[in-house]
Amino acid sequence: MINIPSTFRISLRALRVNKMRSGLTMLGMIIGVGAVIAMLAVGTGARQKISEQIASIGSNLIMVLSGASTSGGIRMGAGTQPTLSLGDADAVEKECPSVQAVAPILGGTAQVVYGNQNWSTGVTGTSPNILIVREWSLSSGRPFSDDDVKSATKVCLIGQTIVENLFGSIDPVGQVIRIKKIPFTVVGVLEEKGQSPNGQDQDDTIFIPITTAQKKLFGTAFPGMIRLMSVKARSAEDLPKAEKEITDLLRQRHRLSAKQENDFTVRNLTQMLQTAEQSTKVMTILLGAIASVSLVVGGIGIMNIMLVSVTERTREIGIRMAVGAKTWDIRLQFIIEALTLSMIGGIIGIICGITVSKVLSNLAGWSIVVSPFSVFLSFGFSGLVGIFFGFYPAYKASLLDPIEALRYE
Repeated sequence: MINIPSTFRISLRALRVNKMRSGLTMLGMIIGVGAVIAMLAVGTGARQKISEQIASIGSNLIMVLSGASTSGGIRMGAGTQPTLSLGDADAVEKECPSVQAVAPILGGTAQVVYGNQNWSTGVTGTSPNILIVREWSLSSGRPFSDDDVKSATKVCLIGQTIVENLFGSIDPVGQVIRIKKIPFTVVGVLEEKGQSPNGQDQDDTIFIPITTAQKKLFGTAFPGMIRLMSVKARSAEDLPKAEKEITDLLRQRHRLSAKQENDFTVRNLTQMLQTAEQSTKVMTILLGAIASVSLVVGGIGIMNIMLVSVTERTREIGIRMAVGAKTWDIRLQFIIEALTLSMIGGIIGIICGITVSKVLSNLAGWSIVVSPFSVFLSFGFSGLVGIFFGFYPAYKASLLDPIEALRYE
């Protein structure tokens, strides 16, 4: 029975004899394993970042925009025609069983002033439901209420970016800011959200009651109209049902005949973002597959060197066979040598891959995640490559005629 530890020691001794050649052979495996780990780290980091951004905008979201892409043969962008009203938003919330909450939106940009500080930002007129729809909590203060909406009170909730640019270390709750020269009392501060999936700073925002936005801040040529509504479905499974209920209800309220197109646009935002996440997942697999080509190239290098090694050690093989080594012993010895090459290269490649990932993260500012799965996958694949490409040289060595091998010079 063959002694595996002894065979490993023989393999290491054989590799030490030709250090330069062994090192260059392992280089292919080092690059391959390092590339697989680094590419999967980049892809996994990007996917995790998108998942965090999806979670930050809220789950089970549907956007309903006023206007349609085509109306009467005229092509328009969604949101360009004021066709949605506050009544529509109330009706969707009350009459669509699959809908949990609705937040009407009417927004714009405005210059905000506190003391001698000023900041230009987005101001969104909405209802208290915006905190439910966006799954957004407060870090301090209180939300504005339905009574604030009914009476068009001049109160507001502000994001963390506004706090940093206007207040610094001052507690903003209870302070008065001026939006378009109109005084608003800060009643609450939103928790930090970070960037949205399209790169927008979600914390650079102010929420005010929608009636205040309509009557006192932005005004509108169409009283009671809103630009869009954010809708939260009761669950992910209810999203398609909620889309249909909203569409049917709005068509009925807008008195659209069967031949008329919708004068609004319904978009399943969660589905769109999940599609983006799925695309990133496919990209991760693609990057890993491209990097794994390096491992195959490294395997070809191992096969080449092992074939040379078999030729150089033909006489040694003949002596082993002459003293009783069996065919399987010779075959296993060369397979273990190839496996040793690929495993040592794999271990160094893991170190290089993790190091390169950290460097990329620090220099480029990318989100990098080195998962144990990617390490085990690349190392296991390098071992399989060593066995696969080492088998033919080992098979060739085991078929040598002992007498002819002993005569080899």
